[in-house]
Amino acid sequence: MGSNSWQPNLGSFKRGARVLVSSMMVCALVLTGCSSSRDPKQSSSHEFFGYAIDDYLVTTNAGSNEGVSTNAHQLAGRLYPGVYVTGPKGQRIPNTDLVQARPLPGETKRLQLRISDKAQYSDGAPVTCDSFLLTQVAATTRPMFDSSMPLHEQVERVECVPGTKLATVVFKHDFGPRWRQLFAAGTLMPAHAIARKLNMDLPKLNEALNSGDPARLQPIADIWNHGFDLGVLDPILQVSAGPFKVDSVGPEGEVTLVRNENYYGEKAVNDKLVLWPKGTDLKRLATEGNLQLAEVDAVRDSNWVDRNDPKNPYRLKTTAGILSEQLVLATAGVFYDVENRRAFAACVDQAKLAEVSSQESGVELKPTLARTVRPEDPVIAHFHDIIDHRVAVDIPTAERLRGQIVRIGYYGTDERKAAMVRAIADSCAPAGITVVDVSVGAQALNMLSETFTNAAGFETYTEGGADAILQAVDPMFWFPHAPRLSDDIEAARAAEHESWELMQTIPIAPEPRVFIVDKTVRNVVENTDLYGIGWNMDRWQEENLHN
Repeated sequence: MGSNSWQPNLGSFKRGARVLVSSMMVCALVLTGCSSSRDPKQSSSHEFFGYAIDDYLVTTNAGSNEGVSTNAHQLAGRLYPGVYVTGPKGQRIPNTDLVQARPLPGETKRLQLRISDKAQYSDGAPVTCDSFLLTQVAATTRPMFDSSMPLHEQVERVECVPGTKLATVVFKHDFGPRWRQLFAAGTLMPAHAIARKLNMDLPKLNEALNSGDPARLQPIADIWNHGFDLGVLDPILQVSAGPFKVDSVGPEGEVTLVRNENYYGEKAVNDKLVLWPKGTDLKRLATEGNLQLAEVDAVRDSNWVDRNDPKNPYRLKTTAGILSEQLVLATAGVFYDVENRRAFAACVDQAKLAEVSSQESGVELKPTLARTVRPEDPVIAHFHDIIDHRVAVDIPTAERLRGQIVRIGYYGTDERKAAMVRAIADSCAPAGITVVDVSVGAQALNMLSETFTNAAGFETYTEGGADAILQAVDPMFWFPHAPRLSDDIEAARAAEHESWELMQTIPIAPEPRVFIVDKTVRNVVENTDLYGIGWNMDRWQEENLHN
């Protein structure tokens, strides 16, 4: 990157022998914090510490379709910590402040989760196994729960005695190796708060969750689906188990976080942090001194940063991210038939889409045809016989859909994604397929037409406003048919091959990421996964203050 590159200043972490490996340093950043001479209760000289994200702030429920579609993980990751933390290099870091996870012996894979006695919410209520049970039921009782946590389909059940600190996760046959990806940060919603909202105690909530009775589950689902929306802030529900808690939502959609004094781990360095949504006037914030970090869609969104000015306070970094942008396809309507999904994939030109995304973002991107692993996973070297022959546009195959309309949505407005949809329309037009951008009315994953099959094998359908949603996904948390991780080459090959039989998505290219970071902020560690650069926002510290 030349002079525009930057390396995180790890400040006080560089004491002593400097021989710690990066994963240990990351653990220190996110789980145990760092020693510092600064009193974390001291306030900064500017009005507030500002962090702008490249998405919309809609909900704190990152396990919901709305939360996944708007990448609520960037906000919710430090409100509802998970069993494991995904570090900047993709490593899984155990969150022992919250829970001790232990696989149990036996033919049926089981996982024991022992929650820390100290773990509590910001309202003083203990974190109990009921929140884990709630997450599992929400993930697997669709469409009643408007959820998007595909990997939980590998779980048979969660065993939980109400109000206790022990949960046992029982896996379906042949599943279990991907347990570290379950109960991710942002998805463990506070069960006790939902029970309180429904005027019931935890035993009653637990009983309802285990009942499978739609009449008893529906009130819980209604709150889980909408109660964590930020449009109308509900203080009963917006309690936190992380280092920050939501204090307020401002007129521009900005969310103010304040330190959670009841947090059982290392207290947040800053007592206040304001997250700003996509569309905010960043130049104004920067001029006022209230913007320390930002993630933006494209390099052009940073034109207020004068990199030729020696007094410019910001560093700019661009990179291809580790998330994979994919077209998530409907399973009803025009795409009910898997052959129709294959036909549409045949006219999608990944190379052209990567080029368009690169031009629009200012980030160099290469196309990807691997679906079930991250774009730079080394195991892709073993996928060539599975994916290479799919690189060419195949109009004769796509003509199966001649005369059909395919509606593509995405969370907008988004100039880059709009250009990508236009490129798809161009490449599919020779096959007689009309591609329509429906992002105005169909933005989230829950807008897809879907087919649901119950335990008895009966199908039900939902008619949505989109046939595909353009979405960045982390393959580590998707594709529940894949039983093992990519370090098992044969299992990874089998999962990738099966994914092309199922055709649930069409892979395109890595997600472009653009970071803007104030040079005075320490403990910033670049991260391009779902949680973004804010994955350790509770550790950020300004080095030129309170020396």
